[in-house]
Formats: sequence, structure tokens, C-alpha cells
Amino acid sequence: MAGTRKPVVEVRRSQRRRRTVSAYRDGERVVVLIPDQFSRAEESEWVDRMLARLAAREGRLARSDAELLARATRLIDLYLAGYGAQAVPASVRWVTNQNGRWGSCTPADRSIRISHRVQDMPEWVIDYVLLHELAHLIVPSHNARFWALVGRYPKAERARGYLEGVAAASCAPLPS
Repeated sequence: MAGTRKPVVEVRRSQRRRRTVSAYRDGERVVVLIPDQFSRAEESEWVDRMLARLAAREGRLARSDAELLARATRLIDLYLAGYGAQAVPASVRWVTNQNGRWGSCTPADRSIRISHRVQDMPEWVIDYVLLHELAHLIVPSHNARFWALVGRYPKAERARGYLEGVAAASCAPLPS
């Protein structure tokens, strides 16, 4: 692809590593950590694989507010169509100042904010978090009617379990 340059890659071999490979961006450089016993062919294969993973992750992190609004519109059509304008937010955006919750909704001004921590999660989890906040436009509290709306999403329980696992792994409190 024209215009796309491969980043500068620094490979660090470790005698302590046995099987795991990891990579991270350090400024303009990508550092790939591999076991010392890997051959040059394995090194090359893993460098390519890790560059692809980083690119995919960074692509997910680059999701826009416009994309989030389009996703909200699709979810409204699928799961909240009977509520018309009541289910439509005035704004939907990614935010970086929510570390104690996955998302929030202010029904008074119809604004929804989704934590940047959700951006790297699977699509079905993002959909769940967004639908959860959209449901608050219809039912502000977490009562039975609210959970019935959220329960229209077929992967709701699976997504809640995923989020509970992420929260437990990070020792974070479980947001509702």
C-alpha cells in the first residue's frame, strides 16, 4: 500500500522468556519482546504478527464519535425502535475522564459518554455498554423496566460477564 511505512522495530530477545511474545509502541518505534531461542524466521514471523496486532488495536482506539453515534442509531433501530425520538440521544461521544464506569447518560440533556477503556473491547461489549446507556434515555433508573430493555440485546448477559471479569482483573469496582 503506497504511503504506508513500516515502523522502526527493535527486537529484544530474552533468555527468561520461553513462549510469550509481546510488543508495544515507544514513540515512533515498536519494541517486540521475544524468547532468545527463536530462529530468525520465527522472529520475522512474530514481528509481522505483532505489527498487525498493534495496527488493529490502534485502529480500534481511533474510533470516532461519529462512528459511535452511527452505532447508537443501529442499536436503536434493532432494539429500541418502538420508542422513537425518546431513544435518540442528542450526543454520543468517547471520553477519557471516566475510569470508574464504562459509560454514563444524562437524560436531562440526552447526552451519552462512553469510556475510552471500552474502545479496545469486542464489538458486542461496546454495543452492550452503548445500549445500556441508550436505555437510560427511556428509563433513567436501574429498575425492572430498564433491565427488560437492556435484556433485548441477545449478548447482554455475556457482555455483563465480560465487563465483570475485566473489572475483577483490574481490581476496579463494578460499575452498574
